[in-house]
Amino acid sequence: MAKNCTTTDPTDPSNGQQDILVQAALSLALGVSAFVVFCILRPRWRSLYAARKRKQDAADALPELPDSFFGWMPVLYKVTEEQVLASAGLDAYVFLSFFKMSIELFGIMFILACAVMAPINKTYVWLPTPGNPKNPHPQANLSSRQLDGTLSLGFGPEIVTMDQGKQKEDIRYLWAYLIFTYFFTGLAMYFMTRQTKRIIQVRQDYLGSQSTITDRTIQLSGIPLELRSEDKIKEFLEKLEIGKVENVTVCRDWKRLDEMMDKRLYLLRNLEEAWAVHQGRRSLKQLRVTLQPNPHANGEESEQEDAHEQDNLLNNHVVAYENPRPTTRIWYGLFNLQNKKVDAIDYFEEKLRKLDDKIIEARKKEYNATPLAFVTMDSIPACQMAVQALLDPEPMQLLAKLAPAPSDIVWQNTYLPRSSRMIRSWTITIFILVLTIFWLIPVAALAGLLDLCTIRQVWKGLATFLESHSTIKALIQTGLPTLVVSLLNVAVPFLYDYLANMQGMISQGDVELSVISKNFFFTFFNVFVVFTVFGTASRFWPVLQDTLRDTTKLAYQLASSVQSLGVFYTNFILLQSIGLLPFRLLEFGSVSLYPILLMGSRTPRDYAELVQPPLFKYGFYLPSAILIWILCIVYSILPIGYMILFFGLFYFVIGYFTYKYQLLYAMDHPQHATGKAWPMICYRLLIGLGVFQLVMAGLIALKAAFTAAALVVPLIPFTIWYSYYFGRTYEPLTAFIALRSIRRENDPNVNIADENIGIDRPPGYHRRRSTTLDEEREKGLKFVNPSLIVP
Repeated sequence: MAKNCTTTDPTDPSNGQQDILVQAALSLALGVSAFVVFCILRPRWRSLYAARKRKQDAADALPELPDSFFGWMPVLYKVTEEQVLASAGLDAYVFLSFFKMSIELFGIMFILACAVMAPINKTYVWLPTPGNPKNPHPQANLSSRQLDGTLSLGFGPEIVTMDQGKQKEDIRYLWAYLIFTYFFTGLAMYFMTRQTKRIIQVRQDYLGSQSTITDRTIQLSGIPLELRSEDKIKEFLEKLEIGKVENVTVCRDWKRLDEMMDKRLYLLRNLEEAWAVHQGRRSLKQLRVTLQPNPHANGEESEQEDAHEQDNLLNNHVVAYENPRPTTRIWYGLFNLQNKKVDAIDYFEEKLRKLDDKIIEARKKEYNATPLAFVTMDSIPACQMAVQALLDPEPMQLLAKLAPAPSDIVWQNTYLPRSSRMIRSWTITIFILVLTIFWLIPVAALAGLLDLCTIRQVWKGLATFLESHSTIKALIQTGLPTLVVSLLNVAVPFLYDYLANMQGMISQGDVELSVISKNFFFTFFNVFVVFTVFGTASRFWPVLQDTLRDTTKLAYQLASSVQSLGVFYTNFILLQSIGLLPFRLLEFGSVSLYPILLMGSRTPRDYAELVQPPLFKYGFYLPSAILIWILCIVYSILPIGYMILFFGLFYFVIGYFTYKYQLLYAMDHPQHATGKAWPMICYRLLIGLGVFQLVMAGLIALKAAFTAAALVVPLIPFTIWYSYYFGRTYEPLTAFIALRSIRRENDPNVNIADENIGIDRPPGYHRRRSTTLDEEREKGLKFVNPSLIVP
């Protein structure tokens, strides 16, 4: 330990007040400025902030938002769950349900923390005593020991000795910790179970009353060689008497055809660009007029504007044909060492014509069948019975699962051999483990900034300077680490999204669920576990060795570190909620990239893509929200808990309205996951509950209340049992449609057994009679590789 290095009491709230005030000022400056800019730009830039409302038919039923500065907020608040389902689908409903559940849960916990736990903590933990005015009960470290009738508790460089009788008298408040550990665990499980039942009811009602080609189609994998044809698969399934087969699409090795279609798109874009250059580009002023419609237009006026935009998009390019024709350089000869310039339009047009002839011929060829097929049944019950049954006694053969939507399929991966997909999956998994070790370096460095003693060991002058400048010290020790960690949470998902797409999954829905899993692993392990348990790089190896020798020390170390990082995580949640969520509403990335993309746009296709709604990816936003949920639970009982619960509640309130606006009005989500993210959310919340119980057991044990600590331990196996119970009881209903939930097409209130449905729908929810969002999306679609049929 460096000389002149003083430790601070982590349970004393006054130690972090300066840091929290500085972080609050920084977050307010960021958040308020972003929110004000959004409110100014929203009515003026509808092509971005109302892109989904303008382009998606499913959003027509949503109310128009007023153009006033704050007038849009009450209208957004009044949008019902039924309207969310109708316009954004089940995935959006499930995502927002998590935020609503968290608001209710943490609202109750915050009230209890303020009314009960805060007075208890103030009386027993913060109360000054002679000899130690800051803290009467220093936290025990891993070297706690009993000697000669006294209890020696080591914390940092100090050793404090107390009489055991006095210690036993003072730790009676820890029984309140035990009681509230049980109560908050039960409360969290109650809300989780209640919300799961609501989601199941809505999901079964929603999916049971619609009829899409996806709802009637199974994905059949592991098909043996003797069955790899449409007729044989149809004959096999109909012999099982599950139902009639309407259509079979055997996936074949279309690699060569797909490559030609990709090349065709490349040539087509080059030809369009050459033609646009020849006709002349519009000025930026004309472009702004086209892409920024009248903010007061709606209804028929908006449709007329859209038509006018399309006319402008085409006609504004027309100039005199006397312009010189563009050229392109081509390379030829031995090793392509010779080159010459040719007419670009003629060159790409001829290349496109020749390639089209090859594609027409390629579509007529027969390709080798793969072990994968999409089978469309004549009814939804037949499909559900097929996917919920074992079709073949051989392992890994004729496995049936629900098919993804046709537009969701990654056709290039359908003809990848299973072995290739497995190799890709394991390779990327190993790579992510290596990345996890790599992330330890920057995370440990950031953790070092939280400790002035560590800074003094590395840079004594900086530590001395920070001691004399409290505001700069708060910015360096708290503001900088929280900002960098938050930026990592924004940047790392892009990398994991790329890696998930490289794994060879069949559908984009599976990719997105994989991104959620990968990003949560990063945020939970690197931002919470490593940051909390190991701290600085200098402590990493000793702590790891101690943990491997005695796993119980992990609980002690976790409990000891959690308290010291309370201010950091308070500031982290503060920055996420007040500072960064308004930037998500502003869509800062799209706004900053728009001028660059605008300057690079030349063709009508470029302009059309420029005004498409941005994609909303749950894997980018959900893991951070789950981490904050876990932090709120872990700190809920501790002295700083009321503060973390307050800012956590604030995060989920702001997040609910931010993401509600984006999902309904600004951003699109084309995947067809039908709410399957909910079990993933619940399992990760249960991990958080397990950490909460482990921390409380370690914390109570550190204060020598071993009986109370031992009584916390049964909660851990109970939580594990509940996860298995959840998997057996509720998870199947989040993956399949119960046969009794399926409605007759001529009467949506009667199921296939001619019985009235007894589903208790959530308050305010009524099944809409028009077509669902999925039915609109899949109208006219078939399970056919687009390379075979696209014009």
